[in-house]
Amino acid sequence: MTAPTRIQRRRTKGWRCPDNTVIVSRPSRFGNPFTIQGCIDAEWTDSVAEARRICTQTFEEWLDGNLLGGPGPDGTAWSAQRLDWINSHLVDLRSKNLACYCPLPEPGQPDHCHAAVLLRLANLTTGEPL
Repeated sequence: MTAPTRIQRRRTKGWRCPDNTVIVSRPSRFGNPFTIQGCIDAEWTDSVAEARRICTQTFEEWLDGNLLGGPGPDGTAWSAQRLDWINSHLVDLRSKNLACYCPLPEPGQPDHCHAAVLLRLANLTTGEPL
């Protein structure tokens, strides 16, 4: 059995999501609520690459419980309810490929995509803390 991997989702004609793949891009319930544009608007950075890194890091901190729920009614934005839902459904992603629109990293480079975070957390060996 091959290890699950991150797939770059495409909008090109003829592209199909591979078998055993779950789409986790922003519109999905697993989507990252932290946006590149939000980072740039907050003046945390003016670089898209750096904003992508910040969004991925913030997503991971949020999943780890290091950030309190944010603005918006339950089930939206980065609410505590949404956080609980994602954490309780990580098991649904175990052994699955995950697809997102973020570009894939160059070989040897870190993967700054929330799907990489989900992939790692969903596939921790039994007994490891999430």
